[in-house]
Amino acid sequence: MLAKGQTVIQYMEQLAPKHVAEEGDKIGLQLGSLQKEITGVLVALDVNDEVVEEAISRGCNLIIAHHAIIFRPLQQLQTDTPMGRLYEKLIKNDIAVYISHTNLDVTEGGMNDWMAEALGIENGAPLKDIHTEQLSKLVVFVPKDHHQKVLDAVLNAGAGWIGNYSHCSFNIEGYGTFVPREGTDPFIGQQGKMERAEEIRIETIVPLGIRTKVIQAMLKAHPYEEVAYDLYSMDLKGRSFGLGRVGKLKEPTTLGQLVETVKTGLNVDKVRVVGDLDRPVRKAAVLGGSGGKFLGSAIFRGADVLVTGDIDYHTAQDALMAGVALIDPGHNAEKIMKEKVAEWIKAKLAEHKYGTQVFASEVNTEPFQFT
Repeated sequence: MLAKGQTVIQYMEQLAPKHVAEEGDKIGLQLGSLQKEITGVLVALDVNDEVVEEAISRGCNLIIAHHAIIFRPLQQLQTDTPMGRLYEKLIKNDIAVYISHTNLDVTEGGMNDWMAEALGIENGAPLKDIHTEQLSKLVVFVPKDHHQKVLDAVLNAGAGWIGNYSHCSFNIEGYGTFVPREGTDPFIGQQGKMERAEEIRIETIVPLGIRTKVIQAMLKAHPYEEVAYDLYSMDLKGRSFGLGRVGKLKEPTTLGQLVETVKTGLNVDKVRVVGDLDRPVRKAAVLGGSGGKFLGSAIFRGADVLVTGDIDYHTAQDALMAGVALIDPGHNAEKIMKEKVAEWIKAKLAEHKYGTQVFASEVNTEPFQFT
């Protein structure tokens, strides 16, 4: 059995929810349709002609990529231009393209956590917060003998997290009254008669990103035909999601030794370095992609070194004057996401016994040559 496109993307968005992306980021379905069975998924960093040919040869009709293929609104679509030919080839071969960018960067267990792990950064905190979870309080009234079933459904759907405490709720007994009217099919009571039911009021915390999932789980588990529940907005904020990671290295090392760790961990042959290779480094920051503008954040967080791509000349000079080392492995170091995302989706599809194939792209999309 093949998975539908929406099913594959549902699994992808469990890893990298869209609502945690940076505002204005070009994410989501950018080309094609998800209303079809997915024969194969190709996970890529970029989408170019070689990647599309690879998707065709592997029988994939969905590409999940990190970098967008449409950055700004199209004024026209001319198929005699390089990008126009790329779009035409994708459309003619019925290949959809879905983008997961800053949402994959900031999510827990995503891009920046993978890079931090590869560098030996322990307990990495976000380098720069960009999104704080909005919370609601869910209140639902449940007949006493169904209390545990509904409570379990709500909490297992992800509600009830406060900091590092899960399954948090408040429960109090009381009585609910109602009169079932004509046309109803009441779980308790009779039409036209006042019913006084022993009920339990459940209160818990629900993050915005999973609110629909929690409500659906609650409604499915609840025995009533009409469920009485409330959602209240809260000033209390939830978890923060941010770009990059900063933390102490597992072992004290030198800048030169960390350079070799970066090369091995991020699978790059060459890096650019600012700073004395013999200097000791204990606290490191890492940010996938172009992170030069976050040098100030790295300095503020007390990092000895910032590992990020696309460092410009003046940022390098600023770092040198500030006494902070830089390691630039290039933007393409984000290719670490290909295997990681492919593994995630494979596991989800296997768990639900889908036969859709998943591949990590083998195409090297690094545009630079190092001589």
